[in-house]
Amino acid sequence: MTQDSTTACRDLIKAIDAKTVQIAIMGLGYVGLPLAVSFAMKGYKTTGFDVDPKKVAALNNSESYIKTIPETLISGMVNTGNFKATTDFSKLADMDAILLCVPTPLGENRDPDMSYVIGTTESVAEHIRPGQIVILESTTYPGTTTDVMRPILEKGGLKSGTDFFLAYSPEREDPGRQDFNTSTTPKVVSGDGADALMVADRLYRTIVETVVPVSSTDTAEAVKLTENIFRSVNIALVNELKLIFDGMGIDVWEVIDAAKTKPFGFMPFYPGPGLGGHCIPIDPFYLSWKAKQVGLEARFIELAGEVNTAMPKHVVDTTLSAIKEKTGKAPNQARVLLLGVAYKKNVDDTRESPSLELIELLENQNVAVDFYDPFVPTIPNLRRPGDLSGRASIEWSHDRLKEYDAALISTDHDNVDYQSLVDHCAIVVDTRNATRDCSSPNNNIVRA
Repeated sequence: MTQDSTTACRDLIKAIDAKTVQIAIMGLGYVGLPLAVSFAMKGYKTTGFDVDPKKVAALNNSESYIKTIPETLISGMVNTGNFKATTDFSKLADMDAILLCVPTPLGENRDPDMSYVIGTTESVAEHIRPGQIVILESTTYPGTTTDVMRPILEKGGLKSGTDFFLAYSPEREDPGRQDFNTSTTPKVVSGDGADALMVADRLYRTIVETVVPVSSTDTAEAVKLTENIFRSVNIALVNELKLIFDGMGIDVWEVIDAAKTKPFGFMPFYPGPGLGGHCIPIDPFYLSWKAKQVGLEARFIELAGEVNTAMPKHVVDTTLSAIKEKTGKAPNQARVLLLGVAYKKNVDDTRESPSLELIELLENQNVAVDFYDPFVPTIPNLRRPGDLSGRASIEWSHDRLKEYDAALISTDHDNVDYQSLVDHCAIVVDTRNATRDCSSPNNNIVRA
């Protein structure tokens, strides 16, 4: 460590402690906006950067576009002067800490799409100055921070660890969760060198109760992938068990409920129509791709991906078989109501939702499909093939429910009257066990 880097490190820590540090959040989505709120509500001057002028205008007008973040929070931090949003990336030169919260999707061949990370890092590189810290929060493969970001940031002649600091701290947001939030969820932190780690650690301790430092950015990147791979593999396991138990006439939900009474050695996971959200359907393939780069195979990860990606087709096949058996209708004669397009219950987040694939698979067989979602009145613009954006949820009514040959429950929002659904729909295909407490005199509930 040089004297210059030591001095810059001390200066940044002093600014953090004095709350004079200027914080930039790049990307104001489901990760970036909660992070911006956390810093601003603690009294830190925070600037949100986004390429979407509609988001920027909404936030500056104290409007929230994420249901889990109330407008009272937005107006509070805007009115105090602790937060503003902008599309002007030249203002990055005025910032002290720059946090990147941008998407890391998959390409067509399930390889990492680093275009958002690279493009945003290039924007930072245009305005980087000595004494700043740049932190990536996006989920990615080991080596991204040092092998992808660092060379871009150093192109202008400044050096990481000497002139500026570079760190990685993976996001752990879970939209809609009530028991944990940004502040109470432990934060893994790493740095490209000891000074970078020290600054990042001090910065996050201002908003997070527990900080977990690790030895390298590669390790921190691997931590995040491990968390999501753990879920992906276990969800694939219960999805496969569901298919096996169905063939044996055994209710997998009853099995899981009984198994989870064991106080040790078991953790419940639940089957579903496929994986949703930005993390679990995508992140495991970042590691399997990286493994191939070093001549290794991630067989469990690939197998789990195959099982989970096959679930939407299984659900569609089950739905169409049930319609054919009960009504005699072919797919091109059938009408299906999909319940829920959000990827999980009680949120408005549609990222990688299996519901979207269910709609496409059904419509590929000429089925007429509508949807109902109390949290998603209109499907937003999506970074995926197919053009479902702009489609609107139907209005809930008993008469409307009777129009459909089948209702397909893909997302089990709490504020849906499932008994009414069972009472007024000829067939209810349930992928989430949402109808477990419903009476069905007509025996019209199908588990899928």
